[in-house]
Amino acid sequence: MKKVSNLGVFTLLLVSSLTIMVGSVIAPSLSGIVNHLNFGYSPSWLITLPSLGVVVFAPFIGRLLNKLGTFKLLSFGLIPYAVFGIAGAFISNDIVLMIDRFLLGAATVAIQVSVTAFIAELFTGETRMKMIAWQGMAIELGGVIFLALGGILGEINWQFPFYIYLVALVCLVFVLKSLPKSGAKNIAAETISKSKDENKFRVRVVFGAALLAMMLFFVCFVTLPLYLPKTYNLSESETGYLMAFISVIAIITASQMPKVVNYIGDGKTVAMGFLFFMLGYLVLATTVSLSLLILTAIFIGIGFGFTIPLLNHMTIEVSSLKNQGKNLGFFSMGVFGGQFLSTFIEYISSDYRAVYGVSAALGLVISGVVYYLFQKSKPN
Repeated sequence: MKKVSNLGVFTLLLVSSLTIMVGSVIAPSLSGIVNHLNFGYSPSWLITLPSLGVVVFAPFIGRLLNKLGTFKLLSFGLIPYAVFGIAGAFISNDIVLMIDRFLLGAATVAIQVSVTAFIAELFTGETRMKMIAWQGMAIELGGVIFLALGGILGEINWQFPFYIYLVALVCLVFVLKSLPKSGAKNIAAETISKSKDENKFRVRVVFGAALLAMMLFFVCFVTLPLYLPKTYNLSESETGYLMAFISVIAIITASQMPKVVNYIGDGKTVAMGFLFFMLGYLVLATTVSLSLLILTAIFIGIGFGFTIPLLNHMTIEVSSLKNQGKNLGFFSMGVFGGQFLSTFIEYISSDYRAVYGVSAALGLVISGVVYYLFQKSKPN
């Protein structure tokens, strides 16, 4: 295990928060942005198009990891992230704006793959799982801050949420100052065993679970900014606060995830996460009580904390030095592919309560399937 300073750890966690920011930062102000731009397509595309970019570019970025190394790939990803992110505030053409959001996804996957590879390089064993849990907490803490900030800035001016993407340039300064310059090509042999066999079936199960978990999690991100103001008369900032509370619960859950895994195992923990997704959407589907929205936030936040951070760690655990870049790219495809799929679930019905009912049913079914597949894929 290589030595890394406290500033280096902070930098990895700060950069990790950019991955959820890519779509969520404009979510609370989505209705205002769409109205000012006269956007002619489904509003949710502005949130999920970066995810499609991740899915398309992930295979290429995964291959670049071993060629460029983690440091160069991360540094090269942060600059276009800031540029494509802020550009959305100044583009009035629908097609150009959609292309811009799509290309933002390419920068995002470079950041996600490289920062996770850095964690794989610098940490091992229990320390690595704790760091992955912290990464999940950082991602959701970023969600708390950026969702709340996006809602507040959106009420002042519809363009202001796009300026938050410039945080990537701050991250670049920290990366240059605190992270080791060596890349994946120079990872010490003890970091990831070269003799570790790739469990292809387990990799596919992790990919499928990540895709479906993020799809269910992001259903709330693409629907609540439109559903809450209409049904509960919430303002943009109030919507941002509620969605940020989901992230707070996810942070708390991710912090306890390693303990739960040690107690019941990783496969059961992931399956339990899907059950909590089911409970969250069941509440939304069956009630219009403002007070019960808190239950929805708690359940969905727990669902995230028990799935995405753990699945990220499981991807590293089944990877060798040779296939790490490919597998991390594969995982990114699953996470952001799930975000993109969430766009289409709202086409099930114009009644969001029906959408939430379907989401609850999916959570229940997926929980059972995931539990069975992880049991089947356990190493002999």
